[in-house]
Amino acid sequence: MRVLIINTSEKTGGAAIAARRLMESLHTAGTDVKMLVLHKESQSEQVIPVGKDWQKKCTFLWERLVIWTNNLFSRKNLFTVSIANTGFNVTKLPAFREADIIHLHWINQGMLSLNNIQEIFESGKPVVWTLHDMWECTAICHHAHTCTLFKSECRNCRFLRFPGNNDLAHRVFKKKQKLFSHASPLNIVAVSTWLSSQIQQSTLLKEKPVSVIPNTLSPTDFRMMDKELSRKELSLPDKHIILFGAARIDDPIKGVEYLLQAIRLLIEKKQFPQEKLHLALFGKIKYPEKLLNSIPVSYTYLGRIADTNKLSQLYSAADVTVSASFYETFGQTLIEAQACGCIPVSFGNSGQADIIRHKENGFLADYLSADSLAEGIRWGISEARTAIPKENMRSEVFRKYSGEVVAKQYLNLYQNLIRRKVTQ
Repeated sequence: MRVLIINTSEKTGGAAIAARRLMESLHTAGTDVKMLVLHKESQSEQVIPVGKDWQKKCTFLWERLVIWTNNLFSRKNLFTVSIANTGFNVTKLPAFREADIIHLHWINQGMLSLNNIQEIFESGKPVVWTLHDMWECTAICHHAHTCTLFKSECRNCRFLRFPGNNDLAHRVFKKKQKLFSHASPLNIVAVSTWLSSQIQQSTLLKEKPVSVIPNTLSPTDFRMMDKELSRKELSLPDKHIILFGAARIDDPIKGVEYLLQAIRLLIEKKQFPQEKLHLALFGKIKYPEKLLNSIPVSYTYLGRIADTNKLSQLYSAADVTVSASFYETFGQTLIEAQACGCIPVSFGNSGQADIIRHKENGFLADYLSADSLAEGIRWGISEARTAIPKENMRSEVFRKYSGEVVAKQYLNLYQNLIRRKVTQ
């Protein structure tokens, strides 16, 4: 069996990391697997880049230009939406022609256009599409927030400056509707039960078969390390360390303001002295001065971390890892924390609920409640270390999310699709 994974980046972004880890797990299981990307970031022969540099820049800029002009030259939400109006025809590439299964992941920002996706569907090859956000089941947004129009028909889009009945979102929705109505070999994979429920309520994809298969994690990449030594090597103080990480920390959807308010509440209620709390942050910050000046306790900002050994040290050094996102399609940092013996605290409204069982392997706070989040942090620091054996928490992670376990689920899906094609 030959599998071709398609994703915009090889390593940058959560979807890229998940797709790359899946490729490695399938390869370990003996599968002939390659990964087709717009942005190659390693020397791996399994990873194949498409397009020349100037072509990649053109596809990226053209999509943003169309969004910008349709939004009446406003930069607001310029990167919040995608319209897939430009990309690369991959169906003529040898790697595509040789593949038995085409496995799409995150394909926006110039990788594939809607027309390119149609060419893939028309090839007749079985297609698996793993959704890492909601873009495939909405018109143009990656997260619908509180909007429910994707369940009927996208229009009057909140991400456009002047929404209307025939706005850009509605026009793209109609194109997607036509595209997916003829996509009979398409099989959807959601990375969480919550995302699966959103897909099954969407007009665009509710008729498609949906499986739930989580992202994978390697036990050799994420390990428990000595807490004191990890703190020393990372120059972290001997305090109660709260860890918060995201691709972009101050992205409003990540809810860092709820975390900061929760920390203020812990101090106001005298749960912990201010000088005993320390916040560790990793990821990018768009407006660092604004965010860092609002932190009510001492902090360490470590920037973007790609090295899994350093991440393991960081999780091992922390007392709790907090996710305050408005929603998460999965919650990768939560399982990484558990694998390193760090207690996760999170809102429980979306994909996080697949990972955390309340007060058994973490804390699920009431949605958008800083008070509840504060209680979770207090519990994680004061009670969880004796209530939850770290080794048990780590073992459970790899029973559910190891490369071997996840690859087996995908291989079963691939084999069923190939058998179905043969009998047609």
